[in-house]
Amino acid sequence: MAIYYLQMKTFGRSAGNRATSAAAYRAGERIRDERTGRLYNHTRRDDVLHKEIVLPAQVASAGAAMDWARDRERLWNAAEHAETRANARVAREYAVALPVELAPPQRLALVRAFAQDLADRYRFAVDFAIHSPRNDPRNFHAHLLATTREVGPEGFGAKTSLDVSGAARERRGLPTTVQELIRVRERWATLTNQALQAAHVDARVSHLSYAAQGIARVPGKHLGRPAPSPVSPDSHAPRTPANALEMLEHLQAQARDNWLELRRRAGAAQGAAARADSPRLQQSEDLPGGELSGGG
Repeated sequence: MAIYYLQMKTFGRSAGNRATSAAAYRAGERIRDERTGRLYNHTRRDDVLHKEIVLPAQVASAGAAMDWARDRERLWNAAEHAETRANARVAREYAVALPVELAPPQRLALVRAFAQDLADRYRFAVDFAIHSPRNDPRNFHAHLLATTREVGPEGFGAKTSLDVSGAARERRGLPTTVQELIRVRERWATLTNQALQAAHVDARVSHLSYAAQGIARVPGKHLGRPAPSPVSPDSHAPRTPANALEMLEHLQAQARDNWLELRRRAGAAQGAAARADSPRLQQSEDLPGGELSGGG
């Protein structure tokens, strides 16, 4: 059954995060951080189904002038060099669950469309990786790692509109941070439903809460995220902008509740015999692989 899950988070130096490390881990590649000399080697990963860098349509047509941004190691080292503050935010991520009802090419097209939509709106580079399931065979998912600065033929420019402070946002007539987050969540639901419809799948997803959907159900208690993977220093939860923290936690809780409820319904439909033959589900496995909330 198609489910809705989208988690947004940021990577900042104040939390000890490195964009080079995050990119290497998600893409299953070997990247050396030029600022520290540290090598991040995750080439042994065998669950990376596809990886790709998407650029804004406004600059993608520049051809060879944008080759630097199409090279994963060059892109993320440039992102690190562009930030000078000790507490700088160096990257942001959108982690999404992909409908198991879609064929691999359809899942790829969906993620690519979402990445392009984000890149065109915020003028940043999006480096996405699609991962195969680890535990639950239905758990196909993707990580979309985005720069926090606009990209162009000359390199990185100003911070994206997502990274503008509250006062500056108001002066420039920009939506609030929360409004931007809600817009992204809604856009993912729209693109997912369009992909399901094109594939002649009846299932649909929604970014809305139970109450907004008219579902009379008390949200379940969240038991916390799984322990972070020891192979990735960027796997712990980074800091979230203070003016969006309460809303973001609420939205993430709704996503978890939707996931758990849909999984419960799917399990009940399979019957007692099918449940006896399948692995027992635990709360830490009900989030897409644990990896979506653990940085994998």
